[in-house]
Amino acid sequence: MTDELFGYHDIGFSSSGVIKKLQEKILRRHLVYCKKHSPHYRKKFKKFDFDNFSLNRLHELPFTVKSDISRCNEDFLAVACDKIVDIVMTSGTTGLPLKMMYTGADLDRLAYNEEKSLAGCGITDKDRVLLTCTLDRCFIAGLAYFLGVRSIGAAAVRNGQNSLESQVEIIKLMRPTIIVGVPSFLIKLGMYIANTGADPRKTGITGLVCIGEPVRDMDLKLLKTGKDLTNIWNANLFSTYASTETVTTFCECEQQEGGHLHPDLAIAEIVDELGNPVPSGTAGEVVITPLSVEGMPLVRYKTGDISFLIDEPCQCGRFTPRLGPILGRKKQMIKLKGTTLYPQSIYSALNEIDEIEDYYIVVTSKNLLSDEVVIHTAVNDKIYTAQKIATKLRAKLRVKPDIVITDKKNVEKHINRPGSRKHIRFIDRR
Repeated sequence: MTDELFGYHDIGFSSSGVIKKLQEKILRRHLVYCKKHSPHYRKKFKKFDFDNFSLNRLHELPFTVKSDISRCNEDFLAVACDKIVDIVMTSGTTGLPLKMMYTGADLDRLAYNEEKSLAGCGITDKDRVLLTCTLDRCFIAGLAYFLGVRSIGAAAVRNGQNSLESQVEIIKLMRPTIIVGVPSFLIKLGMYIANTGADPRKTGITGLVCIGEPVRDMDLKLLKTGKDLTNIWNANLFSTYASTETVTTFCECEQQEGGHLHPDLAIAEIVDELGNPVPSGTAGEVVITPLSVEGMPLVRYKTGDISFLIDEPCQCGRFTPRLGPILGRKKQMIKLKGTTLYPQSIYSALNEIDEIEDYYIVVTSKNLLSDEVVIHTAVNDKIYTAQKIATKLRAKLRVKPDIVITDKKNVEKHINRPGSRKHIRFIDRR
């Protein structure tokens, strides 16, 4: 499966025609492999002949969903057990964790994938990269970034999910130039450094690779989280998206205008609720076909994440599609008074109101046709009323959620959960 890997570092700069021709060649090989070696796809692909299969026919193939992998996990294994070298679990954010198994070739592919991504945002062999994500607990993220850093020739500093105090000591001692971490945590880390009397902007950190939380809105403008990170660190922000199941990364380049698809490693689609493809720029569910995976190959995997594709050429010179920020998860879709919303849309609207200090959102089920949305928010100007906030939100969202003004301590109590590095702003009680 891997004989042609590692040879397409610059394929993104080729013309769309060249990229399509390569993708079709690798796709055909991937589909033949799946049909031959994966018990799941052997059954699904019985009637298909992939000799002359083209990208235009991809929609003819069935989707793969999380419940397929959960229900028939071993049926997705396409190699003998003795070829498996790493077994991991998904986080289980939207359900039970899934078990995924990788071969040595899959880890080589992962290293190549991350090398391309990190190189795209300007990281070189001169950098020292502090990894504040876990390399254990059966997660893949930390290992993926470590492999990418190693592959690019930079130095990895693996401090994982250690305390703020530990991270500060490591920064002083190791002098990293890049940090990989969850944006909420990186804000806490920067503020912690500032509270000690030091200046995060003088620590030598030039770039933050942001994982797990968006830092930009639909227009690719910085959200409040992104603005706070920039102000605290004075470093470049690079948003990156990936999943354990697809082992494929979409990372922003130095232009910071969406995460680039690596066309030799994956095919990305965006589909509506009925599974139909939507035009570029339209939000829908992200569907990924990760190419050349050996252990548990997937075809048309519905991630459950909501985003959109940007197909104009990037200013960096690449012609590959880019994935926009994740706007929410399909299971988080809100139906409010006839309007469909995702949490990220509400976050973006709230972040544009300067008087709002912080917030969290509680969603309950009102009836079969509509949810109830209550936004609990702290404001920095006491004359700023719930009615004023609701009116501003209606202008952005086309509907008016309920607003409750509260104090900042109460908001912080809800969004800062023990054991979580992310702010929990969305409380779903449906």
